[in-house]
Amino acid sequence: MTRSEELHELNTRWHRDNTCSLKILATQAVFGDGDPNAEIVFIGEAPGKQEDLLGKPFVGASGKFLSEMLESIHLTREKVYITNCVKYRPPENRDPLPEEKEACRPWLEDELTFINPKIIIFLGRHALNTFFPDKKISDVHGTLLTGTFTGISTTNFIALYHPASALYNGGLRETLIKDFKQISLILKKLIKATA
Repeated sequence: MTRSEELHELNTRWHRDNTCSLKILATQAVFGDGDPNAEIVFIGEAPGKQEDLLGKPFVGASGKFLSEMLESIHLTREKVYITNCVKYRPPENRDPLPEEKEACRPWLEDELTFINPKIIIFLGRHALNTFFPDKKISDVHGTLLTGTFTGISTTNFIALYHPASALYNGGLRETLIKDFKQISLILKKLIKATA
C-alpha cells in the first residue's frame, strides 16, 4: 500500500468513526489533500460551500488565492498538504463551535502524526487557537511559533491570516503576501538547523 493509500484509509476510518454533529448536515467529509510526505501542512478552519460539494479543501475563491501565494514561493498544492480543523461544513459557513473542533481534533492529530511535516501553517484564528488558544493572530502572524503537543512530533508553527479575510480586506492581502514569503525563509533555517 502506498503512503497516499494509507492516508486515504486513515481519513476514511476517521470519517466512519467520527462523532462530529456536523457530519449529518454536510454533503460529505472533506479530507485533507496533497503530498503525504509534505514538509509543510496548511490547516484551515472548516470547509465552505464549494469544498463541501467537491470534497476537497480550499477549492473556492480563497483556495485560488492560496494557490497563487504558493506559486509566489515556488510551491504547488501537490507539494504541500492542506487540511482543516473541522472536516465538515458548518451551516451557512458559520464559525465552527468548540465541540465540533474537539470532535475532529483526534482526526487532525492523526493526519499530522502520519505526515510528520517540518512546519505547520495555520490559516486563520480558528486553526491557530486550536493549538495556541491564548494567541491572537494579529500579534503573531508571520512569525515562527514553537510548541509541543501530545502525539504530534512537529514543534514549529506559523500563523497566517485566512485567505478569505484577505479577499475581503485589501490591507490584509498585502500582509498575507508578505507573511507568506516568510515561510520559505523559516523552512530553510529549520532545514539548515537539523542538517
